[in-house]
Amino acid sequence: MKTRSAGMGFAGAEGAWRERLGSLRDVVRQELVTRQLAVHLPGRPCRVLDVGAGQGTQALRLAARGHLVTALDASGELLGVLEAGIQPGMHVRTVHDRAERLDALFEPGSFDVVLCHGVLMYLDDPDPLLASLARLLAPGGLLSLLVRNGDALAMRPGLLGDWPEALRAFEETGYVNRLGVAARADRREELTRRLADVGLEVRQWYGVRVFTDTAPDTAPVPDDLDGLLAAEERAGRTDPYRSVAPLTHFIAASSRHRGGGFSRNAANAGE
Repeated sequence: MKTRSAGMGFAGAEGAWRERLGSLRDVVRQELVTRQLAVHLPGRPCRVLDVGAGQGTQALRLAARGHLVTALDASGELLGVLEAGIQPGMHVRTVHDRAERLDALFEPGSFDVVLCHGVLMYLDDPDPLLASLARLLAPGGLLSLLVRNGDALAMRPGLLGDWPEALRAFEETGYVNRLGVAARADRREELTRRLADVGLEVRQWYGVRVFTDTAPDTAPVPDDLDGLLAAEERAGRTDPYRSVAPLTHFIAASSRHRGGGFSRNAANAGE
């Protein structure tokens, strides 16, 4: 299968993406991913790689917690936004390059934690990138992977009353996202198998944006954001709600050395 560059798929919509930063949908996504990931991170400082870091929301939050962060993105403009947010005392290195070049950029086992959020959806074949992500993890290292949920692809068009698109989504995993870019969704069982094939064991998975996915792009952040996030966070770890979320957040660990300092109690949280 032909592999499409993640940078090429997203580049034409970068302006629209930047315009939506700070919107309700963006805030909910970023806050939930931060909370879900925090459950699994060890207390010690980690070497973190953020692949497709974009404007750097997660990279900066992890750096603020004392982690040593390398942020990679194909967009120099988005990396500029990230760099403007670096505060004194943060350890953040930025790399302007494509995700497909990870093997050439970093040595095997270089990172304790690897983030890859919103990247896989722009690749026709995810396997080469998944292999690279696994290769970069130290023994027992942690992968945080955020993808479009192929098992719930019909939910958004169905809730918006687009019946032809909802029916098509039951059979296919390709779609056009709200940025107008052709993208691809991943079904949970299939992606779990792909991860196992490269030596990664799924420890936990979450739904992201169960209740707010169909909010308008211009929807403001409400005054009762804390209550909204509490409901979203609960739904994101609870069946059957998490299964119909538009985004699935996988927490996977290198099976080369189980444990690796990561708490199994944390890994099972929310089950």
